Amino acid sequence: MSTVRPDTAPPPHAALTTVRRLILFLLLFSLVLIGTSGLSGLLGRLLSSGTSLAERDVGGLARSLAFALVGGTLAAILWWLVWRRLRESGERAALSWGLYVSGVYVVALITFTTALLGLASSAIGGDSPQWYSGAAAGLVWALVWAWHRWMWLHPAKGPSRLAGVPLVVGSVFGLLIGAGGAATALGNLFDAGLQGIAGTPSLGNPWWVPVLQSLVWAAGGAVLWWWHWIRGRGLHLTTGLANVALAVAGVLGGCILALSGAVAALFVLLRLGFDRSSPLPQLLEPLGPAVAAAAVGCAVWRYHAALAGRRSGAMRQASRLLAAGAALVAAASGIGVVVNAALGLAETTLAGTGTRTLLLGGITALAVGGPVWWQVWGLLHQRGPQRSGQRGQRIYLVVVFGLSAVVALIALLVVGYQAFEHLLDASGRGSLLGRVRAPLGLLTATGLVAAYHYGVWRRERTAPAQPEPVPPSGAPGEPDLRRGIGEVILVADSDPVPLCRAIREASGADVTVWERADGGAAVPGTGTAPDPGDLVRALNGVSCERVLVVIGRDGRIDVIPLADGAASLGRPLSDQ
Repeated sequence: MSTVRPDTAPPPHAALTTVRRLILFLLLFSLVLIGTSGLSGLLGRLLSSGTSLAERDVGGLARSLAFALVGGTLAAILWWLVWRRLRESGERAALSWGLYVSGVYVVALITFTTALLGLASSAIGGDSPQWYSGAAAGLVWALVWAWHRWMWLHPAKGPSRLAGVPLVVGSVFGLLIGAGGAATALGNLFDAGLQGIAGTPSLGNPWWVPVLQSLVWAAGGAVLWWWHWIRGRGLHLTTGLANVALAVAGVLGGCILALSGAVAALFVLLRLGFDRSSPLPQLLEPLGPAVAAAAVGCAVWRYHAALAGRRSGAMRQASRLLAAGAALVAAASGIGVVVNAALGLAETTLAGTGTRTLLLGGITALAVGGPVWWQVWGLLHQRGPQRSGQRGQRIYLVVVFGLSAVVALIALLVVGYQAFEHLLDASGRGSLLGRVRAPLGLLTATGLVAAYHYGVWRRERTAPAQPEPVPPSGAPGEPDLRRGIGEVILVADSDPVPLCRAIREASGADVTVWERADGGAAVPGTGTAPDPGDLVRALNGVSCERVLVVIGRDGRIDVIPLADGAASLGRPLSDQ
């Protein structure tokens, strides 16, 4: 690999070209949105009043005409000028082109999906007086989405950067509305059954109407998710954005939904047994949605956690840390509420209705969040701290300790304020314990969390990183490759998929591919691409956070450990 010489530095007009592209695509983005808004307004008027477009709201009609004719025409002209220049490799590889296509794709997808699903849902209930507006917006934005999807997948002019953004965002959006619709449909179904058990008459529409309306959203979200995640192969993306979406939307989102539903359901059951201060229908009202949220959240959480575990050790570690954090918040909230309720009992010496309900709520959160946190936290330490996941765990510990310290400081300030206000208040309204029991509960919970995680952090700092054991291979001569590598940067020109798969299976490291611009790797037709087994053997004994692997012209493999802080500038390769 050669160093960059002064004559290969970026040309002086590179910044001007970047600014020109940015302004051009921002203007095109705005004009496309303006023109589409005008067209949807005109189509809505046509559907609502036939050929008499100006029967009412002349100002609105003028605005739609201006947006459609002026904005749409300018957008078409500007797009044609841009589209002609995309034959150049530099224009196609521009970041602004990828941002524009991804931005309009996402906006159009969200707009036409919500419009059409909302129209179908309201039609089931027989309440769609403004159907033409939703139909017009859905149709026009669907056409814009199809147009930009064609540009996105164009073999010669489609964006070569940020190409996976539409897949990731479309999958996450479909997952959100699909899971939300499924949870709402199950909740309405459970509510109908509980109302029948409690003998509560249903008011308004029949029970099956909200169930079907929610199923429309669930089905629409499932189709969107399948279209992008399965059919579009977003499942195989291993870019940073795809990993973040998998961990945050799938693992963390599913975990939060499952925990909140389980806490609410258990709280209702405890109130049925120990706190009948409210009528039975009112007590049972949250039970159906809570059980549905717990069921859907568990399904989402389990699927994405299993998928993250199959990708790499770092992803498995990150998904467990996120789940542990969500469960820790639930358990700590329960501790704070229990302390608050206990102080309330000590203040009144009699368990009042409000204090009993508060105590049951704290016990519920602690009973759900505590075991889940203990189970997930135990999985993180069942093999000891691994080198690939030790950094992530230390970051998690520092974040938890820091947030706990901030919350404890705020609670302490509130306690001081309430104490001084009580001492300075001559009327003496309320007791001091009644004023400070809520912040004292919060202070106790955050103090316990901060103390525990600080102790774990101190132990992690002094403990050496242990390599993850690899099961011995039955084949003679197979290297015993330890998982002491965090990331492998692979420079190759031949098909890198088998090499990436071999590296991930042998070491669990994340793989980033850099494509050679000089064609210096395997010569086509010579068969000099390296064998994946040779690459694994070349990495045997290497222990470094980041390793550079260069595949030479003759298939030679150069393994170069990189110093800490080396930047990873490559393009992550999807595991095709």
